Amino acid sequence: MPSIHLLPDLLINQIAAGEVIERPASALKELLENSLDAGATSIDVQLESGGIKLLRVRDNGKGIAKDELKLALMRHATSKIASLDDLQKVASMGFRGEALASMAAVAQLTLSSRTAEDTHGWKVEAMDGQLSAPIPASHAQGTTVEIRELYFNTPARRKFLKTESTEFAWCEEAFKRIALSRPDVAFSLQHNGRTVWQLPAQAITERIAAILGAEFGQAAVQVERQAASLSLQGLAALPAYSRSNRDAQYFFVNGRFVRDKVASHALRQAYQDILHHQRHPAFVLFLDMPPEQVDVNVHPAKSEVRFRESQGIHQFIFHTLQEALAVPASGRETRAPSTPQPAPYIPAQQSMRLGVAEKEAAYRLWESQTNNNVGWVEPFGNAQDKLRDTHHSSTQANDGYRVAPPILQDTEHPLGFALAQLSGVYILAQNTQGLIVVDMHAAHERIVYEKLKAALDSERIATQPLLIPVSFYAEPLDVATVEAEQEALHKLGFDIAPLSPTMLAIRAMPVMLKQSEAEAAAQDVIAELREYGASRTMTERRDELLATLACHGAVRANRTLSVTEMNALLREMEQTERSGQCNHGRPTWFQLSMSDLDKMFMRGK
Repeated sequence: MPSIHLLPDLLINQIAAGEVIERPASALKELLENSLDAGATSIDVQLESGGIKLLRVRDNGKGIAKDELKLALMRHATSKIASLDDLQKVASMGFRGEALASMAAVAQLTLSSRTAEDTHGWKVEAMDGQLSAPIPASHAQGTTVEIRELYFNTPARRKFLKTESTEFAWCEEAFKRIALSRPDVAFSLQHNGRTVWQLPAQAITERIAAILGAEFGQAAVQVERQAASLSLQGLAALPAYSRSNRDAQYFFVNGRFVRDKVASHALRQAYQDILHHQRHPAFVLFLDMPPEQVDVNVHPAKSEVRFRESQGIHQFIFHTLQEALAVPASGRETRAPSTPQPAPYIPAQQSMRLGVAEKEAAYRLWESQTNNNVGWVEPFGNAQDKLRDTHHSSTQANDGYRVAPPILQDTEHPLGFALAQLSGVYILAQNTQGLIVVDMHAAHERIVYEKLKAALDSERIATQPLLIPVSFYAEPLDVATVEAEQEALHKLGFDIAPLSPTMLAIRAMPVMLKQSEAEAAAQDVIAELREYGASRTMTERRDELLATLACHGAVRANRTLSVTEMNALLREMEQTERSGQCNHGRPTWFQLSMSDLDKMFMRGK
């Protein structure tokens, strides 16, 4: 058995690099934060091959003295903290002293700097953990960090990097987050010699408009509130500007971009009553608070925080945003979201008063609208082929367009047989015990969810090519994700291809989903892959993603179903595991026995 021994410093730093420097974007974030901590007012970034070949950050900050250059590249060397008390109330962006040492262990790194007191700059180089002696260099006041060939000496780690376009998209996102956090600082970004961003020092509203677009600014309300030591300010978009993914959500705590569960939940709740659950709000918000009230030392990349008084923070964010959204700016024009309108619903009571000609006209209207929404009845097998027969049988037997004829009960079918549809939401069915009420969307959602799980487990998700591909605008990061995650997309039943740097086309999709939901479903899948990667998406987050897709495939409320379709849904429920609850844990049906109904009407009393 090997004896216990100390690891070499180079290996220690390479291990740390795996946590801190996940990809070029991680290194860029750390370098930008260092520049801000150094008091820079202008920061220039140059990338080659998505930051894999070259990542250079130059600033005009206070610089690093000659005697401290080598120390800056050593592990756990920092000017930000000196004691536990400093750590508990750290106000700087960086503080661990790990980032530069980790980069020097897995890349060819050059550090050049000059302070205001120096007559010229000094430079040190790092290769395989070995540091050169400082040598004179021509340099203006400030610091330049140049990283070449990231992970050149750890090829197993380098092969996990994605394509150049994917890595650049992540770098650009990291750049935008930092640029949003400090509008008083000028930033520039070049990639392969081309200038992508040139941002002067500007007001926060101008910086937000520059990065998120003027449309966001026009559709957003100002958020501003102070209470005791807490301050929340920024812009939050009205529901009409909602997005299909979380690409326009920027939340900062003391200037640091974070993804925090407490804040995320409060923000979702603030939009809960005004935003469709499949849409995502857009916002740029800055929460400022005393540093000692938030712990930023809970994640290697400092992307998560822990609030000392999480409940109070939650309520402060929720109420502030809720009040801001409740009173939009006077005269603001908002655009209604472009969602398809449901087919008109004809109540059974009204249809029974229609004449034969009026019923036929209503049926033709309904049939034409059904045919214009290809795919939504497909999960019920060949039910669509029987619509006309069902229509004639139901109208002849009951002289009512939406009411089924009386059906003798079959004990093999515990959910009974459909009688009618209530308000386009519930199916009313009769079984041997009495009345069954089914939430048709919730029930069908569970059916599609279980089918998707079974299909993915057997790696046989049936796909349907689209006669006309569905194209849609996408963020560059989404396009890069599609290019990098083709294998995962195919496993999930999607064929998606880039048309341009900002356009994607869906060529095929799972047959269990509705074609009318193609874009929304694809965007949800891409967002998951972008945020969590293929490995986590297909393992720990698989069921959550499939539940989202099932919602896209389930029949919508206010859809008129024929009796045949309603019965087909009941039969599928009887054959589906866990069909008593939807994917969110709500009941899909309940039983009212004849004795329950008798009690309601006080029969026998």
